[in-house]
Amino acid sequence: MKEDKNQVVGSENMNGGQARGKNHEDLDFLAQMGESDSLADKLKILARQNKLAAFSAVILILIFLAAVFAPVVAPCDHLAQSLTDRLQDPSAAHLLGTDELGRDVLSRIIFGARISLTIGLVPTLISMAIGTVLGLCAGFYGGKTDFIIMRLADVMLAFPSLLLAMVVMYTMGGGLINIFIALSLVNWAGTARIVRAQTLSLKEKEFVEAAKSIGVKKWTIMFRHILPNCLPSLIVLFTLNIPSAILSEASLSFLGIGAQPPSASWGLMAVRGKKYLFSEPWLSIAPSAAIMIVVMAFNFLGDGLRDVLDPYLKEQ
Repeated sequence: MKEDKNQVVGSENMNGGQARGKNHEDLDFLAQMGESDSLADKLKILARQNKLAAFSAVILILIFLAAVFAPVVAPCDHLAQSLTDRLQDPSAAHLLGTDELGRDVLSRIIFGARISLTIGLVPTLISMAIGTVLGLCAGFYGGKTDFIIMRLADVMLAFPSLLLAMVVMYTMGGGLINIFIALSLVNWAGTARIVRAQTLSLKEKEFVEAAKSIGVKKWTIMFRHILPNCLPSLIVLFTLNIPSAILSEASLSFLGIGAQPPSASWGLMAVRGKKYLFSEPWLSIAPSAAIMIVVMAFNFLGDGLRDVLDPYLKEQ
């Protein structure tokens, strides 16, 4: 009987040891899964699986560096005028020719990257911050708060964003600061709807219910528990909203209510070169090509990031 009992105890210990070993293996596997889901590994996956997105990221980095170090990179002063050199064809001295005032077109495009990228980044950040806060409040609180915010978002989405920006610009006047204000006010609604939808799903999860049960404040739950789970989608949305802001600025400058002379805005350069389109086409083609390259690079990068970061797409 003692031998049988010892055998049973030994088998239980062996099974317990095997179970503990299996648990350790499971924990190691989960740890490896967590490591593989880190941001650095996701970026490696992006570079390996989507060459176009990786190439677009390199192009954008180069453009950012050229904009930051524009005084060093630009071959000439972008504001220096020389009427004796006006409307010159592209040459070794001026790679993209000169405009109607004798200013180097390449230098103005390099300095114009500062305006376009700033207008692409700053209003997008502001509008997404506004939309994120309103979307969190609408989804988390619900009721009248949700109704008021979403109806306001519906009103904003009912009108073309460029048309609303034109109304704001005509009201306040041209200038870069007014462009920041106009684009920030008209582009928050889409972000609010996306964040609201994710908040409605996340607030029913167990970790949110657990936080509520122990008395965690509502704002803490929204910004420390729900918002981090929305960040992958917000990152993708951010990269896709920047091209829209750049195109809006170029359109407003093209209409004469955006950046004002002598600013080196790509949209302003395109509209000023329109009158020379058949004689000196590079005056409009060069800034238009710069807009196209930046917008396409951001779109390709956004598509690549969506494939890697979007959890809903990964589930599908």
